[in-house]
Amino acid sequence: MTHTWLPPAEYVETLPRATAYACLYFTDTAGRPFQLRAGYGAESGRWQWPGGNMDPGETPWQTALRECREETGIVFTGPPRLLGADFTTDRGAAWPANHIGFVFDGGELTDDQIAGVVLDPGEHSEYRVRTLEEWAREMDPGAFRRLAAIDRARRTGTTVYVESGPAGA
Repeated sequence: MTHTWLPPAEYVETLPRATAYACLYFTDTAGRPFQLRAGYGAESGRWQWPGGNMDPGETPWQTALRECREETGIVFTGPPRLLGADFTTDRGAAWPANHIGFVFDGGELTDDQIAGVVLDPGEHSEYRVRTLEEWAREMDPGAFRRLAAIDRARRTGTTVYVESGPAGA
């Protein structure tokens, strides 16, 4: 079998496309997950963590810090601790590329920090702190599986890899 080596720019064109995001996972001091309700586009109504898509030249950690500050007003100063990687397959017209996420541990938020959250109304309509059992009743099953895996990673000091199919399946 003969291999033809392509120049990097040509080779990259043959690879699957992917976008990347990064976020911070917080709980309150009782260990209950903190999430934001998306208020825009196809994500409207979905619960998610403070974070977003990477900008050109950013690292995942820089993205998580920037997006958290923009979306909540929280300026996180802790160290980068990766809780998990999330891979979502190409969803066709809904998102025509694979989506790779980096979920970092944001630690615990005090009641005062939670009360001081300032949402960007163009992105999120509300925030909540709930037990896992309460989140299971409010979230679609695929999104909840991701939340439960990340929460378990946090509690056990491990790192997880989560795969989601189209539409969070």
